[in-house]
Amino acid sequence: MRALLAHGDGTLPDREHVLRRWKAWESGESTPGGRYQALIAKTFGTTRYAIFPAPHRPDETADGGMETLEILTRLQRSDVDVATLDALRITVDRLCAEYSYRPAEQLLIEGREWLGRVAELQQRRLTLAQHQEILVMAGWLALLVGCVEHDLGRSHAAESTRRAALSLGVEAGHGEIQGWAHEMRAWFALTSGDFRGVIEAARAGRVVAGTTSVTAQLAAQEAKAWARMGDRRQVELALDRGREIRDALPYPDNVAHHFVVDPAKFDFYAMDVYRIIGVDSVAESLAQEILHSGFAERAPMRVAEAKITLGVVAARTGELEAAVEHGQRAIGDGARRSIPSLHLAADELAAELRARYPEERSSREYLDRVQELRTEPG
Repeated sequence: MRALLAHGDGTLPDREHVLRRWKAWESGESTPGGRYQALIAKTFGTTRYAIFPAPHRPDETADGGMETLEILTRLQRSDVDVATLDALRITVDRLCAEYSYRPAEQLLIEGREWLGRVAELQQRRLTLAQHQEILVMAGWLALLVGCVEHDLGRSHAAESTRRAALSLGVEAGHGEIQGWAHEMRAWFALTSGDFRGVIEAARAGRVVAGTTSVTAQLAAQEAKAWARMGDRRQVELALDRGREIRDALPYPDNVAHHFVVDPAKFDFYAMDVYRIIGVDSVAESLAQEILHSGFAERAPMRVAEAKITLGVVAARTGELEAAVEHGQRAIGDGARRSIPSLHLAADELAAELRARYPEERSSREYLDRVQELRTEPG
């Protein structure tokens, strides 16, 4: 209650009034309104929809009734009809929704193939609207391909693809695609240790993206950078900005889509931030939420970083064996993982173990395993 009142910045009614409302919420007699939902979420370090979910909406990543062979056959025609473009859009959405769990090499191959097919359409007879839609689909595919290339450790290819996606976004006049291209630049900078570069990229993306899903993630990336630079004030400002943006947007229709930021995804980024600045109770709570969520099987990279977070918290509280166990499980063999991001998180647990338990055998075994990780192919 005290924390809630503190987050109200002196604008809430008196304490007794708020207490009565709180009791009504707890008993189920009423539900908090939007303002109080936002304050409660802020008190617990999360976003409004994470505590007060929006009604379920159907997943839009279904096949859409048109098989790949039929789409390819239609693409051989001299012109392109509405149904073909609709099927292509659904295919692009499907690929983006498979990012978190599908083996990277498979996704890279299919993503590049569809990017090539979409690019070829620009040589056909198209209306202005069709030309714009094709540019947008090519932009999303280029973003996806660049992300997978980065996951596999192919940094030069990923940067070239990112630049191509940015160019497509500019040509299409699509601010959100441009924003995600800047977000990728922020991500690349974060995993390479260029924290000032993260902040610059986040701010550049914010200028072009407007109030869209990517703007929340840009704020989260900026918070990650400030956390690693030790600026707690800027961390809180960036997280608050991201939460406000996320809460101002409608709940996503398709939370599996890689280029969508739902409350759970924002919490995943916040977990990283709280781990770095040492707010262990919040970091641990968010990690447990990730591990027990219904998306755990389809988000192995989130699960790995959640386990490393639990390992860091355990190391700080003197639980060496638990810390090492969490860390070993996180960096164990997996069908889907982002090598640069995994390195970043795994190194943070390694630093804790090196500082606190430099001579312990289990600690050295984990440090050796992290070193081996650097030599493994993406």
